[in-house]
Amino acid sequence: MIKNILITGGAGYIGSHITELLVNKKKNLFIIDNLSTGFKKLINKKAKFYNANIQNTKKIKEIITKNEIDSIIHLAGSLVIEIGEKNPKKYFKNNVIGTKSILNACRDTSVKNFIFSSTAAVYKDGLFKVTERSPLKPKSVYGKTKLIAEKSIMNTCKKNKINYAILRYFNIVGASSSGKIGLINKTDHLFKNLSTQTYKKKPQYKIYGTNYNTKDGTCIRDFIHVCDIAEIHLKILEKINKINKSKILNCGYGKGLSVKEAVYEFKKYANNNAKIIKLAKRKGDLGKIISVNKNLIKFIKWKPKFNSLSNMVKSSLKWERKN
Repeated sequence: MIKNILITGGAGYIGSHITELLVNKKKNLFIIDNLSTGFKKLINKKAKFYNANIQNTKKIKEIITKNEIDSIIHLAGSLVIEIGEKNPKKYFKNNVIGTKSILNACRDTSVKNFIFSSTAAVYKDGLFKVTERSPLKPKSVYGKTKLIAEKSIMNTCKKNKINYAILRYFNIVGASSSGKIGLINKTDHLFKNLSTQTYKKKPQYKIYGTNYNTKDGTCIRDFIHVCDIAEIHLKILEKINKINKSKILNCGYGKGLSVKEAVYEFKKYANNNAKIIKLAKRKGDLGKIISVNKNLIKFIKWKPKFNSLSNMVKSSLKWERKN
């Protein structure tokens, strides 16, 4: 039985949504976050919070042992692709060394399950539709560090008889229907940028790259609502705990939407004078990628609840308006 769950990066965007769902399911939640990119206001009051760095193996082990942690959801790390290109050492330290530190802290403890937030950025560019068996050849520093972390998890968890699930996220968007949590970071996150601009007097929507080999020249992405991602974590945790097996799974809707389509959906809700600015491609960005999610659907009998573009846009705007 799953009793005590530790979430690293629980003060972040995805972590706060997973925490909200698990708290509502009456789970005992413990959060580790050093608040370098997380926010105190996103920390669920019903979870026990530790301000700690994941690279402090001794401290992490103390937290695991003291609270008899049986399951870890590891979300902490660096994730902005363009920053990773400029600062690869930081990304290696946070994503690779940080993950190894947590894995070392799990040794000889009560930890039975380990879920890792990986990324579609581990796949080779230009494949378009990817299965979990598609060629792995990360284009970005971010993708490379996540792939190294994946391999560490597989090796260490196998040795220590810990069930693992490696979840390769596609593009996560939206905000909680509770209205209490959403995306705060001011990094170049498409839906965040568009939401912020929508409420300005003279909104400007930026599109990075308009000459990709796609239907309208802009990037194609598999956008998935953060509330669906949260539910995926819960269902997968319960399943691997029950059957004692490990899995690597794509987490997306299996549906491609272009950046231009997203921009025009936001434009519906903005002033008529919303200006579209076309900029150069960003280094490390994949041209087009969507998930083949058959294995995910089969494994947890999953049905998405928030998968319309309208729903994703409206929840993003609702959160932005509140803040």
